[in-house]
Amino acid sequence: MIEILKNKMTPESILTAGFGVEREGLRVTPQGRLALTPHPPIFGDKLKNPYITTDFSESQIELVTPVFYSVDETYDFLEALTDIVIGEIGVNNELFWPYSMPCSIPDDNQIPIASYQGEEGKKARAYREKLMVKYGGKRQLISGIHYNFSFGEEFLTTIWQELGTQESYKDFKDRIYLKVLRNFLRYRWLIIYLMGCTPGLHNSYIEECLQCMGDCGNETYLSPGGTSARNGSCSGYKNEIDLYPDYSSIKDYIRSINEFVERGDISEAKELYAQIRLKPKDYKNVLDSLAAEGIQYLEIRTIDLNVFDKCGIAKIDLDFMNIFMLFLLLEGEEFFDTWQQEALINEVAVAEHGLEPDLELLDHRHWTLKSAWAEDILEKVAEVNEYLDLKQDRCIKEMQNRVRQPETTYAHRLKLLMQQKGCLDANLEMAKAYKKQSDADHYRLKGFENWEMSTQVLIKEALTRGIKVIPMDASDNIVRLEKDGRREYVKQATKTSADNYVTPLLMENKVVTKKFCRKMVCRFPMAKNTFPLWKQNKN
Repeated sequence: MIEILKNKMTPESILTAGFGVEREGLRVTPQGRLALTPHPPIFGDKLKNPYITTDFSESQIELVTPVFYSVDETYDFLEALTDIVIGEIGVNNELFWPYSMPCSIPDDNQIPIASYQGEEGKKARAYREKLMVKYGGKRQLISGIHYNFSFGEEFLTTIWQELGTQESYKDFKDRIYLKVLRNFLRYRWLIIYLMGCTPGLHNSYIEECLQCMGDCGNETYLSPGGTSARNGSCSGYKNEIDLYPDYSSIKDYIRSINEFVERGDISEAKELYAQIRLKPKDYKNVLDSLAAEGIQYLEIRTIDLNVFDKCGIAKIDLDFMNIFMLFLLLEGEEFFDTWQQEALINEVAVAEHGLEPDLELLDHRHWTLKSAWAEDILEKVAEVNEYLDLKQDRCIKEMQNRVRQPETTYAHRLKLLMQQKGCLDANLEMAKAYKKQSDADHYRLKGFENWEMSTQVLIKEALTRGIKVIPMDASDNIVRLEKDGRREYVKQATKTSADNYVTPLLMENKVVTKKFCRKMVCRFPMAKNTFPLWKQNKN
């Protein structure tokens, strides 16, 4: 497969993939206590705002980027959303908690479960109420990064065509994504080490989890060698029992999920709290959609919020995840009955002891030194990078440095801060610094700096209120706004359908005209090997 990529594709097209990030985070008071106020009304209906919504609690905001095809665009949009949230909750003197593990939190009966409107809202609320009873509210407040990934269409079709396989394109894609998923499960311990950033807990968290750590004062409990309490056996958010779906095929996966539901282990497919998920086209009918339309993308849920980055994840980590996903596709596999159990053992070991220099992990049933295995994996990633001329040396070298110098990892750096200042003050200091930074740049919308200021303001206000924004042409300051089935083209923030001459203004713009025509062609494509209708009629 790597030879196909080498001979048939450019480095740029290999790295072009679909990226999306979901970033969760708590609203807190200046003292670091959970904000018990409702979700800010300026963000509108939680079920209809595609960018800013809630997760489990009214106090838990979730930011969602659209799909982009470059890391830079993804990160810029996430920063724009982060600035919007920091600014809007700042009006109520609240801060955006930068840490994955909860702040100072009350008992479960005081944690406000998210409320929603309409019939769909009632179902969403009822589901969360069941989770509260089953898992408790404190675990539900754990926040993180969900990294969504799909290979580019050119990437997949090129491999499919060059392999000359007899299987359908859908079956081929499913097979590709299932392999990546299986390998991610095997190697997820490395991501937990490289990007883990939850070395401790505030003393308001679950008592039994605090007992797994050491009391260092300042209302703070720390794990001596741990990297990620969020991914650990006690403190993290997991199903009540360990579940191991069958990832051999989509059919086998669906069968195993149905068995879990029938046994009462989970109530529905989305309650499987896996480190990586298969994502369908229809979110409301997960299993049926996977069977009918196949896997659309993968959702990785392993990554902790990075407190050292305002957005919760550093751009260099996004760069690495891109090439790491390629490595997972190209890397071979070895199957044995307990491979998933082995992967879970490694996950927990690194989450709870990853900073210990002599930690050993299970590699195909054999114990091996964690640091040596990490070096070996990153060397393979580096070889892929060099052979395909991907020019991702910087992010790979950064990860190699984190392996060779554990003191440079996020977990170790944060542990030192929390030892000095305590969990609350260390993270509040970060939150206040990010607020100050966002306030200083309130006039700038990240990713849209080359647009006129009036259009930036329009886009910012639209994103805040959940109005979908589609940039059309930056040079002419034309955007398309969509909400509740209504579509509006706006030029220079003032010219809309209320102006009689807006249509000719749009049509004289070649960039916008081409995009409009391309969209119409996509809506009404011609079948292969057929003539256009006008030719058929003429003949």
